Amino acid sequence: MTAPARRKLFVTNALPYANGPLHLGHLVGYIQADVWVRFQRMQGHEVTYVCADDAHGTPIMLAAEKAGVAPETFIAGIKTGHEQDFAAFHIAFDHYHSTHSEENRVLSERIYAALEKGGYIATREIEQAYDPVKGMFLPDRYIKGICPNCGTPDQYGDNCENCSATYSARELKEPFSVLSGVAPEWRPSEHYFFTLSKLQAAVESWLARAEVHSSVKAKLNEWIEAGLKDWDISRDAPYFGFEIPGKPGKYFYVWLDAPIGYFASLLAHLGGDQAGLEAIIGADSTAEMWHFIGKDIVNFHGLFWPAMLRGSGLRKPTGISVNGYLTVDGAKMSKSRGTFIKARTYLDVGLNPEYLRYYFAAKLGPGVVDIDLNLEDFVARVNSDLVGKYVNIASRCAGFITKLFGGRLADSMGTFAPPSDWQTQGWTNNYEEREFGAVIRDAMMLADRENERLQRVAPWKLANDDSPEARTKLHQICTAALDTFRVISILLKPILPNTVAEAEKFLNCAPLTWACINQPLLGHTINDYQPLLTRVDRPTVQKMVEASKEDLAPSAKSAPSSNSAPAKGGEAKTATAADAPRLPPHPPSPSTTSPRSNCASPASKTRNPWKAPTSC
Repeated sequence: MTAPARRKLFVTNALPYANGPLHLGHLVGYIQADVWVRFQRMQGHEVTYVCADDAHGTPIMLAAEKAGVAPETFIAGIKTGHEQDFAAFHIAFDHYHSTHSEENRVLSERIYAALEKGGYIATREIEQAYDPVKGMFLPDRYIKGICPNCGTPDQYGDNCENCSATYSARELKEPFSVLSGVAPEWRPSEHYFFTLSKLQAAVESWLARAEVHSSVKAKLNEWIEAGLKDWDISRDAPYFGFEIPGKPGKYFYVWLDAPIGYFASLLAHLGGDQAGLEAIIGADSTAEMWHFIGKDIVNFHGLFWPAMLRGSGLRKPTGISVNGYLTVDGAKMSKSRGTFIKARTYLDVGLNPEYLRYYFAAKLGPGVVDIDLNLEDFVARVNSDLVGKYVNIASRCAGFITKLFGGRLADSMGTFAPPSDWQTQGWTNNYEEREFGAVIRDAMMLADRENERLQRVAPWKLANDDSPEARTKLHQICTAALDTFRVISILLKPILPNTVAEAEKFLNCAPLTWACINQPLLGHTINDYQPLLTRVDRPTVQKMVEASKEDLAPSAKSAPSSNSAPAKGGEAKTATAADAPRLPPHPPSPSTTSPRSNCASPASKTRNPWKAPTSC
């Protein structure tokens, strides 16, 4: 097997918003990226994998105020919880940072200054909704009223959840601030715009070459063909974020400094090594830069971000991997039904985090496809595939090797030997293209074949025959079965890192890599087998559902809480069906002032991969 050329990769995940705990929908994209990173490292490539909490914006400012603490204190507690949950699900970032950091402040100011110097920043006076009681300008998601299209009350200031119409907050009938309940006033304010329209050709050129799924390219090209609009990148005080240098009372909009947080996390990981940072983010960098995101933030990463990088003289992404939404039991995640499941709730009931990694991976591919966590299927698949097929091979054969052969594998597998060269190229390609479901199908096919052979040969019957011929046959069949178990372990290692680490202890071998696939452990001594995985029982899953149920009594004129406030003013940072907004038919216009309006619902009701699942 020829070793692949060594690659240098910089990989990031979408930054979770620091206004609440992680739930299972968040984990889809993080698991996908972590699996891909682990595979690349098994190939021998150099990978730096970072993330951070996205810690700025109006929702965080208001959530901290409601909690009675400073925003810095509020986001610190959220960050600790996020880091603990990621670690528990074996999502192994090289560094986890915060966008509210000195590294991010410096880099944001650097990129803004470069854009300003290049002529890509313009100022305009706009009118915004203003809450005279709270003394602040309001994002559209903090304004409610009667839908001007269908007359449904209690709708947000950018789109109607009943008829999917999009509109401006000023078109709402009987509008009120969700913070104070008073009618908003409309006041002028000077804002700063990134002239994205000047860089449309550069974005189009980058997109043509970038490694982005065809469906994502098609969606981005729709916006490009409609003509890219300039982007409002400032917000007025009070605002939790970075003040724009030389512009008192004006702050960088959270989506300006959020993606720069990738570079800030990298710089922190490098211990402040500027040369090391430039080697990755500089225009001449030979490293690959990959972003794993949810489909709700494609416009930011596929239009605004590459334009910002081009305008500031930095390198653009190599590729963007986009995951879809998560539903549970075929419907939008629901707090009342107990299917809005927090990551910590899953862990607290005692479920193995690798079971969720496996289930998600089995359904993940390179396309933008929503996946469903069917709880009955989850139990059945884990028990059948992982316990009944994969580890069953080791548990059926290990005892014979230990008791009858002193723990030593045979020197030859004889007629039971697998193909002399496992067909690894297809597995490699599937992992590279993020076709994890195909990898799992192949792994289970190998497990099925081996279990069927064991059933046919019946080593437990051979063990009753102490003739030399029977002993040799028993030794070889069990060695061959454990070699298949080893190969399956290699295939599943990026998905089940902890389980395979225990399998490596049992096999008494060095950490398994991709290069090990065609290197059987013949004449090798193994350790006593200890159960690697246990079955999932339905009562445990039901306990998780019951623990997730909440009695919901929403108030029409109440301020959003830390859990219900729109993420970053409306955009969910990772794609989930629970609270993720839908993509707009085109990017925000120059008059857009609300963060949420960047993700307004499309007017069309046609089912497509960019639309969130229907509420139940």
